[in-house]
Amino acid sequence: MSAAEALEQLDLQYPEELPRVTTREGVELYYESRGEGPALTLLNNFFITSPLWRAFTQDLVRDFRVVSYDLANHGQSSKLDKEPTWEEHAADLIGLLDALEIESTYLVATSASTQLARDVALAHPDRVKGLVLAGPVFGLTGMRRHRQLNRAWLLTLKNHGMAALYGHIYPEVISGEMNEEGGTPGFLGFREAFLAMSTPEELANGLALVQEGDTSPELLSRITAPTVVVLGDDDILLTPSRGHELAKLFANGRCEIMTNAGHVPFLDDPETFQSIVRRFVEETEAHV
Repeated sequence: MSAAEALEQLDLQYPEELPRVTTREGVELYYESRGEGPALTLLNNFFITSPLWRAFTQDLVRDFRVVSYDLANHGQSSKLDKEPTWEEHAADLIGLLDALEIESTYLVATSASTQLARDVALAHPDRVKGLVLAGPVFGLTGMRRHRQLNRAWLLTLKNHGMAALYGHIYPEVISGEMNEEGGTPGFLGFREAFLAMSTPEELANGLALVQEGDTSPELLSRITAPTVVVLGDDDILLTPSRGHELAKLFANGRCEIMTNAGHVPFLDDPETFQSIVRRFVEETEAHV
């Protein structure tokens, strides 16, 4: 399935009855669970919500249990007085797994949520079978570039609003190839989805949280779970060579490069992304 075909099938609607689970006092998470088999849990960055994943995981659902959910304070999960900390987001994920009786899972994270995946793998190694880190925000010496980008995006949001933020982000996050092929219809199609998924307040909260947390690359070496870094060769943060170097920081890591893909590579090429995830999970399961 191409990016254009996925966009045509994009359905951001929530069901009339929202399935939710309580993860800690005052917090209920909206979730979707589709398919059967080894569990894959999808971690949203702060720009997307759970329904978006339906169009980009159709192949994976055939053989795996695919779980997506809205982070607390985002989408259809509980709205709180303040944004949860990274530690609270991690506690919510473990609470979700407990409620769904998932003993261990593969975490599939994208952009800022790779930081959440890292923290959960470090704090709860027994609950994480493996990590798929798409467009990771980690650097070989720190995360300064990512935080600078997020501060610039937050400034655009506060001063000019959501539509201007989208116009700022789109050429940075989407690959040049996809930008050219999609043209104006692609730009406008994704803008409609972008504006539908989040409120300005939710995005501001998320972009502010991204400025927090430990930036040390040394943390990656402590992760014992098998890890695959999935990097577009047109990623704004890492070149392919640095992606391979980053993967070497993990105890059991490797890097897969997706050609003509940007910072969120599953948007550019859903079929290749799902095949990478499938191969990684099947290889890992074969060695369990």
